[in-house]
Amino acid sequence: MQSRVKFYVFSFLISGLALCGFSTVIHAKAPDFLIQEDDVVRGDPKAPITILEYSDFTCGFCEKFFHETFPQLLSQYIETGKVRFVYRDFPRSPGGPALHSSQAARCAGQQDAYWPMHDRLFNSGGQLSMDQLKGYAKELGLKGDQFAQCMDNNEFVTDIFKDRMEGGSLGIRGTPAFVLFPTNVPDNPNLILIPGAFPFETFKEQIDKLLNLQTPPAPTS
Repeated sequence: MQSRVKFYVFSFLISGLALCGFSTVIHAKAPDFLIQEDDVVRGDPKAPITILEYSDFTCGFCEKFFHETFPQLLSQYIETGKVRFVYRDFPRSPGGPALHSSQAARCAGQQDAYWPMHDRLFNSGGQLSMDQLKGYAKELGLKGDQFAQCMDNNEFVTDIFKDRMEGGSLGIRGTPAFVLFPTNVPDNPNLILIPGAFPFETFKEQIDKLLNLQTPPAPTS
């Protein structure tokens, strides 16, 4: 098996967003970045299945996923200890609101408010100017000076684009894109890529398949 990532993609838009289907990513060896010590995890960090979302706060399809699919994932899989959910930045632009909103979430994370800011950004209706981002920090009760300094100093720009490059190495070209895999990553994993804002049923089917693989067969009498 070749060491590079292979994709079997059913249908993509030119932008990289999927119209239908999903693909399985096959590795000879799992990349180290699938699980990172500094991941900000939603759910039980030891949950058996991990979902990485590569996303952009300015992306309409990402917002659609957040409002239409994510609530069911949250209640049925994340809050029940079955899935650990990790957001990875994939800004579609090297500057402007796409980058600034990614920075805002990470700067809020310095004050233990990554997920509250994440949710606020996806509930902003696309209102993501620098002044508005600072306003959201105030709404969340963050220390304004610390947040503003973090934003002004571009403290997380390198890490944000590191996320994007790593996602690109998996073949991701558009947002949102999701990578599903067992948290206890095997040496030769089959990673499931869902390239688009698919309905909950698509995620449920793939998560349940992975969960079933983690369950040992019942002993025979």
